[in-house]
Amino acid sequence: MSHLSNMLRTQRFDDYRFYHQSTVNQTLHLISAVIFLGCYALLFKDPALAGIVGWLAMLTRQTGHFFFEPNGYDAVNDVSNDYKEAVKVGYNQTRKIVLLLVWGSAPIALYAYPTLFGLFDLPTDRFDFVRHVGALWLAIGIGGGLARMLQLFVTRDVTTGLVWAFKVLTDPFHNIALYWKSPLKLLRGELIDSAIADADWGDEDAGEAAHLT
Repeated sequence: MSHLSNMLRTQRFDDYRFYHQSTVNQTLHLISAVIFLGCYALLFKDPALAGIVGWLAMLTRQTGHFFFEPNGYDAVNDVSNDYKEAVKVGYNQTRKIVLLLVWGSAPIALYAYPTLFGLFDLPTDRFDFVRHVGALWLAIGIGGGLARMLQLFVTRDVTTGLVWAFKVLTDPFHNIALYWKSPLKLLRGELIDSAIADADWGDEDAGEAAHLT
């Protein structure tokens, strides 16, 4: 259990120091985390609505990554952006773009094939169509996570894949605990989190396992 805990701490620490330097990004992740908790609450009551809420949360956090996070040389950690993209355990920018393209194509596919080859009943109104989109988005989100986890089983090891999956599922709770002060930093004009340079989460191997958020 100690090994699993250290691996999880390593992934979370690399996540913070490599991919969440912008306080705008951190603030968007805080907002996204709260929305994701709503998604979790809806998951077993209304999965279609949970799918819509979940992707609203996902778009909020990916906006922070794509538009506000520094993409050049990382002077704080003394590594290049290409290095960080190459060693990510989860979804780097290229993988995220592919996943977002699949997400964006879902409404188009349902418009062209309303029953999606018999998977859904024929929608009777726009509300039915929106619910079908939500259900398909939920399937894409779950499928994307499972696909990457299985890929990690093959390319790395089972433990890495399972720890990454657990990290992703618990990120909303951890993001709230980690980034609740970020809006205040942003209001003070601190666009890059100055605490990262001195951060130490007590793991000497923290630089070995970068990953997704």
